[in-house]
Amino acid sequence: MIDGAGETDTDIGADGTGNDAFTDTLTFVENELSFATSHYNDSYLDRRVSSRMRRTQCETYEAYFEKLRTDPNEQEALLEALSINVTGFFRNPDVWAGIRTILQRLSDRTDTVRVWSAACADGREPYSLSMLAHDDPEIDESSVAILGTDISEPALETARKGVYEESRTVDLNDQLSFLEDYQRYVDVDGRTFRISDAVKRNVRFRRHDLINDDPKSGFDLVVCRNLFIYIDNAYKESMLETIARSLRPNGYLVIGKAETIPPTLKSAFTVCEGRLRIYQRDGKADRAGWPDHRSNS
Repeated sequence: MIDGAGETDTDIGADGTGNDAFTDTLTFVENELSFATSHYNDSYLDRRVSSRMRRTQCETYEAYFEKLRTDPNEQEALLEALSINVTGFFRNPDVWAGIRTILQRLSDRTDTVRVWSAACADGREPYSLSMLAHDDPEIDESSVAILGTDISEPALETARKGVYEESRTVDLNDQLSFLEDYQRYVDVDGRTFRISDAVKRNVRFRRHDLINDDPKSGFDLVVCRNLFIYIDNAYKESMLETIARSLRPNGYLVIGKAETIPPTLKSAFTVCEGRLRIYQRDGKADRAGWPDHRSNS
């Protein structure tokens, strides 16, 4: 990125660090738009800001900052760009085999299984949880209550509708093939996939900011995958503490396969299946009986 003074990113830092207008942009977003940019990696923030700069044809951070300050539509567009919306149905099938085991155990032990899909983007993860509950005969789907939360209202609007369009780069049929007969739960019309009412009844959606909002409470399982890789290390601990306080004793946590629990929180979580990043809060972890899936997909 070249700024107005002709400096290259080797002068100001490959992620915009050292450019006053980039810093001013992040400060404005945090203070005026209530998005906690200080919690995210600078490289991630710069990728998202640079993408909006290209879309708005702003060649410098200074020009983009001026536009952002004066254009409410661009403020909304940047907030949407900053929200992490990378998602899919049954992403990493081996992990979902582990989640199946968790739901089977919980369904056998409790009358109501409360699940929180945190940072759920457009809803594919919570709907995957609901479909899995409906599909497995060892899980009582009527006992499973799923909450999907995200910081992005547009993403949540899509989630509530439960309608998804296939594209050249997104193969929804392949994503859903984790289930042998997914069309029991999804109505397919060409490239349009509609979640059935039966699946939707188990899921509700709310806006929640893991950084700024209070913890939830009483969950048996929290799934929060592929968020922490974008978060600055200094703030991962507080976010995971929010999740830990939201779990019942012996409740389960599933995070992304590229993510880890910080050393300072390892006393709060016991590893159940390290390869799948499945943990259990407090107590004695269930280490036996996890599915033996060798796939790295």
